[in-house]
Amino acid sequence: MAESNVILDAAAMQRALTRIAHEIVERNENSAEVVLAGIPVGGDHLARRLGKILSEIWSQPVPVGILDVAMHRDDLDRRAAPKIHPTVIPFDVTGKTVVLVDDVLFSGRTTRAAMDALNDFGRPKKIQLAVVIDRGHRELPIKADFVGKNVPTADNEKIRVRLVENDGVDEVVLERLK
Repeated sequence: MAESNVILDAAAMQRALTRIAHEIVERNENSAEVVLAGIPVGGDHLARRLGKILSEIWSQPVPVGILDVAMHRDDLDRRAAPKIHPTVIPFDVTGKTVVLVDDVLFSGRTTRAAMDALNDFGRPKKIQLAVVIDRGHRELPIKADFVGKNVPTADNEKIRVRLVENDGVDEVVLERLK
């Protein structure tokens, strides 16, 4: 059995994404250098949403790509078969500020894998990280540049980010396993 609490509803998630977009604008003066790369399964949808918000703020399109990290993970030998998603990076990352977008930052291992995967596409000027939820428990020295909400969690807790694109609803739920 699991007990769950909604920690972000749809309106709160939209506010968090809008705030993250404005922080990206504040941190990056040259809008032409910024590209977004979403990490499936949630980060790809979130990157598209951030791209729309940033495009409105900057009055120009912001390139958005999808970066699958499955084959760059350091736990490949522990998984039966990695779930592979398409990688679509329709822009050159060389000399760009690449904002990696993910739904939850936990151990940092997915972000490390994303940085490794990004190297296959060039040498970015800068890499920044945007996440909706930072739940702590880092195993690597990785910190998000842009965070929607910090949610310190216990070992028996799990964060579920549900998105309209996958689940029909936008919400972030904290589940406590009993």
